[in-house]
Amino acid sequence: MSVLFTNVTALTMDAAQPVLKDACVAVEGTKIASVGTERPAGEFDRVIDCTGKVMLPGFVNAHTHVPMTLMRGYGGGCDLQHWLHDYIFPAEAKLDERCVAAGAALGLAEMIASGTTCIADMYMKTETIARTVLEAGISANLSCGGVYFGEPADFSPETCGDCRNQTALTEEWHGAGDGQIRVDASIHAEYTSTAPLWQWMADYAQKHGLRMHVHVSETRSEHEKCLEKYGQTPAQILDQYGVWQNGGIAAHCVYLSGGDAQLLAQRGVTAVHNPVSNLKLMSGVSPLFFLRECGMNIALGTDGVASNNSHNLFEEMKVAALVQNYSFGEDHGQLSAADILAMATANGARALGRDAGVIATGKIADLILVDFTGENLFPCHDIAENLVYSAAPSNVVMNMARGKIIYENGQFLTLDLERIRAEVEHYALPHIFGGT
Repeated sequence: MSVLFTNVTALTMDAAQPVLKDACVAVEGTKIASVGTERPAGEFDRVIDCTGKVMLPGFVNAHTHVPMTLMRGYGGGCDLQHWLHDYIFPAEAKLDERCVAAGAALGLAEMIASGTTCIADMYMKTETIARTVLEAGISANLSCGGVYFGEPADFSPETCGDCRNQTALTEEWHGAGDGQIRVDASIHAEYTSTAPLWQWMADYAQKHGLRMHVHVSETRSEHEKCLEKYGQTPAQILDQYGVWQNGGIAAHCVYLSGGDAQLLAQRGVTAVHNPVSNLKLMSGVSPLFFLRECGMNIALGTDGVASNNSHNLFEEMKVAALVQNYSFGEDHGQLSAADILAMATANGARALGRDAGVIATGKIADLILVDFTGENLFPCHDIAENLVYSAAPSNVVMNMARGKIIYENGQFLTLDLERIRAEVEHYALPHIFGGT
C-alpha cells in the first residue's frame, strides 16, 4: 500500500534536517519512499493531511516484559528482590499460554495507542508472544530470558529448559514476518544463572549471529554480591564468557563500576534506561551522562508494567529528563529534549538493529502522528520540549508500523480490544489470582 502524508511538520531525528515543515512524506510498502517539501509524483492509495499534527518516528520500547501487564500494580511498595520472590515469581508460576497471550495483547494495545512501533521483550512462553506480535503489527526483538538455578556441574543444554526454548524460538521465529520478529539470545541476569549457561548462550549467539539481552547491575545488592562471589562485576564476568561479543542490550545499568561502561561500549552494547521502574522499586538512578561520556548508546524502556505501572514512553522521557537533570545536572548541564527523544527513537532502533527511528528515505516506515491542537500542547514554542514535557498517549492519533496503519483516531485496526479485555478479565486474572 502507498500512503502520502501532506502538510507534515516532522521531527525527523535526522541530523541533516531535524525539523521539516509543510513537507510531504511518502510511504511505499514497508519503507519511506521520499521526504521533502515537494509533493512526489504519482498516485497514492491514501493521502493524509497532517495539518495541526506533528510526525515523528515511532517509539522503541527497548526493554519490557509485555505479559506482565496482567500484574499491573501487584506487590507495590517493595524493593526488587522482595517484589520478585514474594509476589511476581509465585504469580508467574501460574501462567499458561492463554494467560500470556492475553497479557501480551493487552500490553501491545497499550503501547500501540501510545506511539510504540518496536519493542525488545524478554519473557517466558515467548512463542506465544511472537504470535501476538505478528497479529498486532509492530516489530519485536524477542528473548526468553535464560535462567539456570541448578548446580554448574549438573548443567546440560539437553535438560536446561531455556536452552531448548532458545533453540526452538530461534529456529521457528527469527526473521518471521519478513523481519518483523527477530530473536535475541538472552540471560535473565547474572544472579539467576551460572557460568555453564552463560557459555552456552554466548556460543549459541555467536553461531547464529544473535544479539544479547541481559539485566545488568539493576540494584546495588546485585552488583555487590557479584563482586563478592566472583571478584568481578556482572558486566565483566559475563564478558569473560563471551556474552557481549555480538553486542546487544544491557537493561538498567544503574550500578556500573570498574570500567563496565567502557567495556560495554567497546562491545557495542546499549544501556537501556528504565527510570520509572527503577524509581518505583527503589533501585536507583542510572548515570546517563557518565554512560554517554563512556561511549555507550542509551535507549529507553518501560520494564514490565508490574513494576512501572504502564507502557507510557512519554512518561519515561519526562522522568528520565527530570531525574537526570536533578541528580547530575549541576555538573553536566541539562539533557536536552532532543537527547531524550533520540533515546526513545533512533537510539532504540540502533540498539535493536532496526533500520528505523529516523524519518528519512529508505528507512522502515515506523511513524506516529501527535495532535498538537490539544490543550496540553498549545501553545508550542518548541516541538521537542512539548513532546518530552507536555505530551501524553492521548495525543497520539496515528500509529504506522512497517508501513501499515495499525491505530488511528482511537481505533485499533489489528487488535480486538473488547475480546482482549474479556479474556483478561474472565480467564487470565481468575487463573492467576483466584478470581480477584
